[in-house]
Amino acid sequence: MMDPQTNEAMLRPDGIRAGRGADAGTMKLLIRVAQLLFVNGETTEGAHRTVERLGESLCTPVILTARWGDIRVQPDACTFGAQIPADPTAVDIGRVNATECLVDDIRLQRVTRDDAEQALDAISRMPPVSLLRFAVMAAAGAAALSVIFGAAHMSTIVLVAVSAGLGACARRGVSHLSRSPFLQPFVASLLAGAIVSLASVLHDPAPLHLLAACPCMVLVPGPHFLNGAIDLVRARIALGAARILFASLIVVAISAGLLIGLSISAARFAPTDAVAAVPLLYDVCAAGIAVAAYGVFFNMPWRMLALPIGIGMAAHALRWEMIDFGASAPLAAFAVCALVGCCMAPLSRRLRVPFGASSFAAVVSLIPGIFMFQTAADALSLIGHGSASAAVLTEIARNVVTASLILTAMTAGLIVPKMTFDYFATPARSFRRQERQPS
Repeated sequence: MMDPQTNEAMLRPDGIRAGRGADAGTMKLLIRVAQLLFVNGETTEGAHRTVERLGESLCTPVILTARWGDIRVQPDACTFGAQIPADPTAVDIGRVNATECLVDDIRLQRVTRDDAEQALDAISRMPPVSLLRFAVMAAAGAAALSVIFGAAHMSTIVLVAVSAGLGACARRGVSHLSRSPFLQPFVASLLAGAIVSLASVLHDPAPLHLLAACPCMVLVPGPHFLNGAIDLVRARIALGAARILFASLIVVAISAGLLIGLSISAARFAPTDAVAAVPLLYDVCAAGIAVAAYGVFFNMPWRMLALPIGIGMAAHALRWEMIDFGASAPLAAFAVCALVGCCMAPLSRRLRVPFGASSFAAVVSLIPGIFMFQTAADALSLIGHGSASAAVLTEIARNVVTASLILTAMTAGLIVPKMTFDYFATPARSFRRQERQPS
């Protein structure tokens, strides 16, 4: 039996369903804009706002309905529209920015519809960051994280940088062999674990937990966690849960690869090595490097990096001062993320960049990766023992609670300013239309 939705819509050869009676050219333009924004890391709310503005400028008010796997754009108060497959698994600030700028040009009638379609084709073909730039910035970002986490010797920083750089090259190579979003982080973390095993065999004095965690920290899909949390708060339960599950599976792949790599020489992920206290100047400068590295990962144009770098450095200065005065890690994380959220909420809209990717870059070092990886390592160690000691179970519970509290504090600190800004900056008609949006 034919799907009833197919009876209501014409299935076009390009895979887009355009409803009968609608302007097919306009609907195609709108759905392609929505697709480019949605699959490249823009928040659902941001994609909805941009498509709505574009539809109004083209005299076709529309509603965007996004799910994991497809998006649908339909004329206001209609039950049919345009639908196209879309999996929000990528983060590309450059593509989102180019799409947003093109929408502004269309609304101001600086480009025709034919030119707009050609521009969308060009945006969809924008190449990723070059391999050399990707590897160098991955190495720099991981090295900066090792400094923030207390690496005291240059040999440790160099080993972390080499591990992350090789991991970036491995990720790019795997991307040409498989489109699986989980294989790339698995291979990179496996390589990081193997390098730790080699360092353990050679009795290298570098703290093994930093050598293992920092290259893997650059793999954590923070923007997906943040976008999923925003969807959940806005009651888009299915989409938000799908985003969170996708990001969680990537973390599982990272942990699995790291632990398999560590098992080569029976090396243990045990953050018990003494690390030096990080001076404020080193912490702030390393934070700026980490922000720049993540901006490059997400293909942020160079001209836009200065402001996020400044915000990230200011946020780390605040965190350093709070920790120095005795604040807990969750409280410091909340305060830092609130500062970043207040700055990035208006700035991301001004720069036409996705909020999740741009704000995560400024707070990446707050992600409790060491606690997460330690929990996975302790849980794996239980498999080889008939019974678990109370100390191991207590350690697992402590790490889980600590990581959960920090992640919750970070999420709240970023989301509350973002939603407050959206509430006051979004016209009232948009909220009325969202209330009529189908689930």
